[in-house]
Amino acid sequence: MSLLKISDRGIYCEQADVYIDPWKPVERALITHAHADHSRKGHQKYMSHHDSVPIIKHRLGGVEIQGVEYGEQTKINGVTFSFHPAGHIIGSAQIRAEYKGEIAVASGDYKTENDGISGEIEAVKCHTFITESTFGLPVFRWQNQNLVYEEINQWWRKNKSEGKLSVISAYSLGKAQRLIQNLDHNIATIYTHGAIEAINKLFRKHGYNLPDTVHLGGNGKLKEEEGGLVIAPPASIGTMWMKKYKTAQIASASGWMAMRGTRRRRGVDKGFVLSDHADWDGLNTIIKETEAENVVVTHGYTDIFARHLHEMGLNAYTAETEYTGETLEPEKTEEKTEDEAV
Repeated sequence: MSLLKISDRGIYCEQADVYIDPWKPVERALITHAHADHSRKGHQKYMSHHDSVPIIKHRLGGVEIQGVEYGEQTKINGVTFSFHPAGHIIGSAQIRAEYKGEIAVASGDYKTENDGISGEIEAVKCHTFITESTFGLPVFRWQNQNLVYEEINQWWRKNKSEGKLSVISAYSLGKAQRLIQNLDHNIATIYTHGAIEAINKLFRKHGYNLPDTVHLGGNGKLKEEEGGLVIAPPASIGTMWMKKYKTAQIASASGWMAMRGTRRRRGVDKGFVLSDHADWDGLNTIIKETEAENVVVTHGYTDIFARHLHEMGLNAYTAETEYTGETLEPEKTEEKTEDEAV
């Protein structure tokens, strides 16, 4: 892999002297998306898709960052870079690099099902493809997302009919907005934890018409018997903030809910299998459509998935990185809000 290499700081393009999603401070960083394992503090200059810019600034502070459109080309020391839809979360991108006829793509995280808010992934033709494998086992095969939304709606309606509050844990950037966009707001009011509402406000300010939600740390004073739905980060489950809701029925929306025992481990009453990452079939489909001869597997079930790709005739191997994908552990809520002080 000559154009993009895995270094001790991140994915490195030596010819351009830039890094993609570096985990150690560098001079120039190209960022696939705003999740904390891919977008980190300490770089001198950043570049991302323009929808990621406000989130990166919000999470990292006053960084110097350039936003670009999907498909827009930028030349750095003769290397042509462009950002292409990844479908993972709002503003997520795959980064394509081309130099002297060689094309390599760093995909970051991605999913293949269009959730109506994050956009549809583009399979980018290349010679080398750097892929995640968060759910790179055949056991992970997602059902149609609309069926999952209806399962959540039915659970919520049942809880409402019994005068109970529904709480669903979801990552504050990505999964939360996906649920807000696709759940049935006619059932009752949807409330949000402050970490989620902070992200919602940024997206709304920059042109995304997310359905209305009520911030619990602001003017949102809910009555549990009215059967509303609270969307909160996984890290809030089990905290004093959550324990004040006496009737709360707690659920989690995660790809890991496909594994037995995960619901118990996370301390929730109900699990819904919904991920912002590609499943087994999605990973294989995108890799096939890129027509890449070389595939680098960076995080997830790396050894198993790379071996599978090798058996399919590809030059596949693993590389050590600090990316985490969708973890089994709760996210660390970075935004400090009045919710967390309760």
